[in-house]
Parts: sequence; C-alpha cells; structure tokens
Amino acid sequence: MRAHEAGALHGDITSPQPGWLRAPEDVNALVPQLWPCGVERAADGALAVGGLGVRELAEQFGTPAYVLDEGDLRARCRDFRAAFPDHHVYYAGKAFLCRAIVRVIAEEGLYLDVCTGGELAVALSAGMPPERIGFHGNNKSISELTRAVETGVGRIIVDSFDEIERLTAIARERGVRQAVLIRVTVGVEAHTHEFIATAHEDQKFGFSLAGGAAFEAALRIIDEDVLDLRGLHSHIGSQIFDTSGFEVSARRVLDLQAQIRDARGVELPELDLGGGFGIAYTTQDDPASPYDLAKRLNKIVDSECAAHELGVPHLSIEPGRAIVGPAVFTLYEVGTVKDVDGLRTYVSVDGGMSDNIRTALYGASYSATVASRASTAAPILARVVGKHCESGDIVVKDEFLPADVQPGDLLAVPGTGAYCRSMASNYNHVPRPPVVAVRDGQARVIVRRETEDDLLALDVG
Repeated sequence: MRAHEAGALHGDITSPQPGWLRAPEDVNALVPQLWPCGVERAADGALAVGGLGVRELAEQFGTPAYVLDEGDLRARCRDFRAAFPDHHVYYAGKAFLCRAIVRVIAEEGLYLDVCTGGELAVALSAGMPPERIGFHGNNKSISELTRAVETGVGRIIVDSFDEIERLTAIARERGVRQAVLIRVTVGVEAHTHEFIATAHEDQKFGFSLAGGAAFEAALRIIDEDVLDLRGLHSHIGSQIFDTSGFEVSARRVLDLQAQIRDARGVELPELDLGGGFGIAYTTQDDPASPYDLAKRLNKIVDSECAAHELGVPHLSIEPGRAIVGPAVFTLYEVGTVKDVDGLRTYVSVDGGMSDNIRTALYGASYSATVASRASTAAPILARVVGKHCESGDIVVKDEFLPADVQPGDLLAVPGTGAYCRSMASNYNHVPRPPVVAVRDGQARVIVRRETEDDLLALDVG
C-alpha cells in the first residue's frame, strides 16, 4: 500500500490503520495506477522509464527533475480522444504547459484551454492553431482580450459583465463576431478542497445561476448581437471521482439553456462540462477511465436534453490533470535520514515545496518509492520532506519506505505532472528543476533547469 489521505494517521503516528503495514517484499512493489505505463523495476532493482534507468537520468540531468513518460502522455491523449470521439477535448493547460506539451496535444488531435496571456503566448509560439484554443480567466485584461480576438482564438469563456462589455467593444471595433461561452456557477459542491471547488456560489468564477446573473448575461449578449454566443460552460472543481456532481451541474445548466430558448428563441449549440477528473495519487484513489466518464456524462446530457426537449448540444470537456498528472514522476536524491525519538523517520530530499507546493497548499497526499535499488529491509513509516526553511515543507506526509533508506538513494514520487512545475517557485532562491521527456530509450530536456544566473538576471538592484 502507498501513503494514505491526510488525517488517516491522526493521533498515534506509530500505529497505522490496519492493512497499511506491508510485508517487507511489498516495499519494492509499484502500484500500476500510480505510475506512468512505461515505468518498471529493472533487473537490478532500479526504476526504468521508457527504457532508461533512473540512475542514468539522474547522472545526466541531475536531481530533482520532473521525468515525463511521453508515451504515457500520448496514450492518455488518445484514450480521451477515443472515449469522446464526438466531443472537443480541451487539454487544460494550467496543469502543465510548455511548447513541447502544446505540440504533443496538437499532434494527438486535442484542443487547448488557456487562462492567461502568458499561456496563450506559449500556445501560439508552439504553433497551436488558434481556432483550437479556448481562453478562460476571471480577470482578462483588455490587452489579453484584444490579442485573443486578433489572433482568432476559437472560444473565449466570458466570466463577468465587465468582460462582456470590454469584449463587445473590441469585437465591434474590429468587425469580428467573436465566439464566446458563458461560465456558469451552478452551486454544486464538488467534494474537494475548498480552494479547488469552483462551482459553489461564493467564489470568484463565473456568473451565478441562482441569482440570475447567468441568464442576464446570455440575454445581453444575444440582444447586443455583436458576440456569437455559442453555449454555456460549467466547471465544478478538481480531483473529482464522483460523477453525481456533473449530473446536478448538467441538469441546472441545461435548465438555463431551456430558459434562454424560451426567452429569445435561441437554442445554444454547445455545452462545455469542464474538467476536474481525478487521478490516483495513492491507493485510496479510484479514478474512472475516460470510457467510463464518457458513458456517464453522455447519459446525463442525453437524459436532461430529452427532459427539456432540447437538441443535444456539441459537448466539450477539459481534462488536464487526468492527462498529464500520471505521466510524470519527480526524481529526488535523499540527503539526510533522521529518526525523531522513535516517533517518525524524516527522509529529506534535495527539492521540496518549491517544486511541489500542493502538499503544503492543499494537504495533498502523494506516494513515494526508493527508485535506485530494491530492498529486503522491513518497511518503516516515513515522512518525505524538502530542503526549505519551513516546517511545512513536506513532499509526502506518510509513506512506508525500507528501513535501510539512506543518503544517496534516489526517491521517486509519482503523479507530479499536474500543477507541480506550473506552481513551482524560487522560494529560498532554489532554481526550479528541469522537465525531462523520455520516449523509446531517448531522453530530452523540454524545460531546462534554472541556474543561479537565471535567479540573478532579474535582480537589477
């Protein structure tokens, strides 16, 4: 078993819940759902990915490093395309974006969701066709909106009345009929962390459904007749495993669509159900496959459209984490191992909260394994921590590692493709790690490691 969810060891940390303690031989086991498909233990006991050993990768590229299994990434893109053949599958770029990723998703036939001018710049510089880009954001600037319109971005998801006014003026001035969706906050609790639940009413995103703002926004756009209102958008949160939230959301959004039809005689042709599909960070997570998601979401939409006598709109979804999250693991080197009065063993690695803030920010749970060798030692309960000057600098809260874990060992943490590099920082002036893509026995750097010169380049004082 891998490490469990936050709070599972609350109380006596020396007495894990029944079933968590592994037999010694299990300490080397890799749980398939946690790792990229190209990862395995080689004959020497070390991990290999895409035909390359992690010791070789560490020697060539250093640690810490984000290691991307490109074959796994492409397979997940294809799985979503195959499961949703009649949908537009937008990769949510905020999960992780660089030019190499843009090229992969474009080659695999996906669309791209961006939410800032910087993400749009990366997408355009990598050659993403602008008509396959959707532009999100709750406070897009006039310059960002202008660039989106002038470059031909396919969909802009409007988020406020101020934005409707700005975008209408930009489109009118340029004689462009810009396609838009309205982001609707539907009041659904997504059973996730407060900061990543995005559809309850008391938050910054979108137009309130209950308060009538979403309906008013639709009527304004239709009556102004400058922007091309294509449909409605709803996103209920992140790391979601239960599709019941999508069912409630779809019901409410399609009810709004019926109200718009009845008020203006316009039946909107598109519906975007957002993303937020969960992945496995630990053995306690049980994500649905893209095919299961497609079956459930299509059933929900078909049923609600029939109830409202609506034609089934063209659907879009926005997986980000579900595509890139499991395709990456972070490779660290152990620096110190410290037993604290028999209570817990602290295993310190050469990265930490600057390359993965999610544990500190969200209380996120991760797993870990010794990657450079196999071990016959008994498992011990350990906490993997970073090198930063913060007691909350925790990478993995609780994990069973072999009792002989020692300085110089390589440690791998799976499931770090989403939001880790994207949210990375230079806290304590630590340079951010590289992203190394591996495929068919070849490795290449797609985002280089920062250097001290990079850190000093912006310091003009």
